[in-house]
Amino acid sequence: MGLPSGITLLYLLAAVLFIVGLHQLSSPRHARSGNLVAAAGAVIAFITTLFVLHHSALNLILMALAILIGIPIGAVAARAVKMTAMPQMVASFNGVGGGAAALVAIVEFLGRPAGTTSLVVSISVVFAVVIGATSFAGSGIAYAKLQEMMRGTPITYPGQQPVNAAVGAAILLLGVLVVVAGIGVLGLWLLLLLALVLGVAFVLPIGGADMPVVISLLNAFTGLAVAGDGFVLGNPVLIVGGTLVGASGTFLTMMMSEAMGRSIANLLFGAFGKIQVGPETAASGPRNVRSGSAEDIGTLLAYSQRVVIVPGYGLAVAQAQHAARDLAEALEKRGVAVEYAIHPVAGRMPGHMNVLLAEANVPYEQLKDMDEINDSFKSTDVALVVGANDVVNPAAHNSPGSPIYGMPILNADQARNIVFMKRSMRPGFAGIDNELMYDPKTIMFFGDAKDSLTKLVAAVKAA
Repeated sequence: MGLPSGITLLYLLAAVLFIVGLHQLSSPRHARSGNLVAAAGAVIAFITTLFVLHHSALNLILMALAILIGIPIGAVAARAVKMTAMPQMVASFNGVGGGAAALVAIVEFLGRPAGTTSLVVSISVVFAVVIGATSFAGSGIAYAKLQEMMRGTPITYPGQQPVNAAVGAAILLLGVLVVVAGIGVLGLWLLLLLALVLGVAFVLPIGGADMPVVISLLNAFTGLAVAGDGFVLGNPVLIVGGTLVGASGTFLTMMMSEAMGRSIANLLFGAFGKIQVGPETAASGPRNVRSGSAEDIGTLLAYSQRVVIVPGYGLAVAQAQHAARDLAEALEKRGVAVEYAIHPVAGRMPGHMNVLLAEANVPYEQLKDMDEINDSFKSTDVALVVGANDVVNPAAHNSPGSPIYGMPILNADQARNIVFMKRSMRPGFAGIDNELMYDPKTIMFFGDAKDSLTKLVAAVKAA
């Protein structure tokens, strides 16, 4: 459809704001402003679209109701959600976006007179329906696993991959029939149903540890479905915005899989996280660890020259970021150099730890990524591991049979002393023991991360 020049310019402005906002999100320093810039682009695109649509009184009422209902839901959800539950919220919002894209494509296709739909539009409709519905159903399963509404371990059954392949083949065949043979109404609803089945079947065999990667991939799916809607509706801002989401989500998925030392195929189809106790583990029996008191560890920290804090999901669950900052400040007053080692997939989403620590006003200069800090662990007096597990597990380096072998980790084991703060000896998401806990240099400090860090602050001040 031809658009007036003024509308086109406003859409172009919105697209530019999307790109600028996305660029600013690459740095924690500018992430907040990046969000605002991208949001401004979305507002411009939304208002501009209102002048393009042909409204009826009923449609205006429905849109107004949707806005009045959606704004408070989004605002309350965003403010009420805990940082540890952010992946669940991303999954739910992403799923809703995918479902909406699928339904918009169906409604637009069915609203056109028979025989007037071009080949490009028909292909775009099929694409948006399949990808959007798959994202909707898959995001629902991802949410349920992360929210512990269902078990987080992989759910598999005999012949699962052939069944999934059969569903995929049926979707492909049906899509061709919709485009070529014109079986629009029935074909599209069947496509929607099969895509929902595929979304569920696709995510069920993936373990909870890999859900952030799945969410990133499904986010890319939703973006591509929205771009497909852009071709259906002739709306350039949907094409640009959807493509940006699809591209950025794809790159993020690739970077996360690289950070975990595994291929995307292994992440999606390897059923990683099925806990299997091998004969060596079963035969080894209980192993001894060395634990310490807050006073002993506080003294060790207070008389160190360099301390590196390694935050993990346990810190996020306990909301202990402020206590970690208090400990760092207490150490700095005694002349101890303090830095934070951030693994790319620490927590449950990329950037999770950066956001948590920024919330506690930790100086950005103290946040060091894995490649930047790994070589300096050898000159570190104490590596203080707070609630992390798999990202510091030496098995990634020296146990070829381990599920995480080859995964890039933080070299906390190279520090002169390791203080490992955990609630218990339970393994991490990978479901395997962490040899670092049994290292002679390691002191275990059991308890809630926030409470334990508060005790260490008092101990350091008293040392």
